Amino acid sequence: MASLSRRLVWSVSRLFRQSFPIVHKKSFLCLFKGSWRQVLSVGVGTSLCAIPVGQRAEPALSKESLIKRAGCLVTDSTQTFLSQTTYALIESLTDYTKAVHTLVSLYKQYASLMNKINSSEESAIWQVIIGARVQMKKLQDEYLKYEANWMRAVSISEMAAEAAYLAGADQASVTVRNHIQLVQTQINETRELALKAEALLASVQSEEIKKALTEDKNTPPGEGSPESSMSDKEMPEAYLRED
Repeated sequence: MASLSRRLVWSVSRLFRQSFPIVHKKSFLCLFKGSWRQVLSVGVGTSLCAIPVGQRAEPALSKESLIKRAGCLVTDSTQTFLSQTTYALIESLTDYTKAVHTLVSLYKQYASLMNKINSSEESAIWQVIIGARVQMKKLQDEYLKYEANWMRAVSISEMAAEAAYLAGADQASVTVRNHIQLVQTQINETRELALKAEALLASVQSEEIKKALTEDKNTPPGEGSPESSMSDKEMPEAYLRED
């Protein structure tokens, strides 16, 4: 049996040497050694790559941290709402103030031309004045609508600041309260300009009413000016209110 095995090995090696005459014994052994090393390295590398790397788990947030984070998110949202409503109110108040000043300017121009124009020109001027009144009333309604939204935003922001304080988000609460004070200052300044314009308009209109009453006394019936013949519906709100 042993001799048969040796013969089989000798035959295989002879056949291999005949097929690959360049390969020597040492090279033959190194070839298999190198192959096994490569197979071993590839197998070990593949095995290491197959081992999953453990991920570091984040620590769970406490209930207090979750509530504090939610309070900060609420304050961020309310500040955005308050900023947008403040911008809309300031823009609408500014447009209304410009419309009031336009009407004041028209009244003054009419007063300066009162004795220099004929009845048709006077009627045309009053048509322009009436159109300016309508535009002013439209802008007034618009800014009152935005003012209601702004006041609602201030109220919500105050509640959000209180909620953030109770949740432990002190910095977020302070930030919201400072924001409320800032926008209130801006709105008060813009509203003050509108009130001054309204006061100027009321003063000019009062002078026009006195002039109209004086002219009516000196003018025969049926020849009154367009101003004296206007109905109460055509008179602006500031014209009729007691203040």
